[in-house]
Amino acid sequence: MYVSDDLLADIFVLPYVELEPDLAFVVDSGERVAGYLVAVADTRSFIERFRAEWLPCFAEKYGPAARTTEAATSSEMIQIGMHPERMMIPEIDEFPAHLHIDLLPELQGQGVGRRLIRALFAELAERGVPGVHLGVSPRNTGARAFYSRLGFRPLPSDDGAGGLLGIRTDAHV
Repeated sequence: MYVSDDLLADIFVLPYVELEPDLAFVVDSGERVAGYLVAVADTRSFIERFRAEWLPCFAEKYGPAARTTEAATSSEMIQIGMHPERMMIPEIDEFPAHLHIDLLPELQGQGVGRRLIRALFAELAERGVPGVHLGVSPRNTGARAFYSRLGFRPLPSDDGAGGLLGIRTDAHV
């Protein structure tokens, strides 16, 4: 359990919606939001904006929690949010965009994720962005299989862990 139910969204969703809303896609099941894809076209620029525009409020909200919470997972996650430079990868020139995607289980396996990624790739290709990268836990075998089927491949800096993947935006997914 995290110190706040908002913590993950405050790191992996809301700054994207706030800072690059035109690359935020939402799946509405008719009853609720059942999935999303958020992305940035230029990770370098996003890191700068995250630091200048998002981090002050994040630090105010979670700074005291990082010092007082006893939950190690909250502290570790807060540290991830406090250090946007973690998004800088050695392959940033070839894969400058990055994304986060999440679908509720009832939408998984129906092509919704593929359609979201296709929509993102079309937008990124139109902007002249050559590639996109993402991080995925090596333990998340379902997600890894999904990305592999789409053509994502481990990046050289991944060191064999399989958690840092990239793909060209002109790939046919």
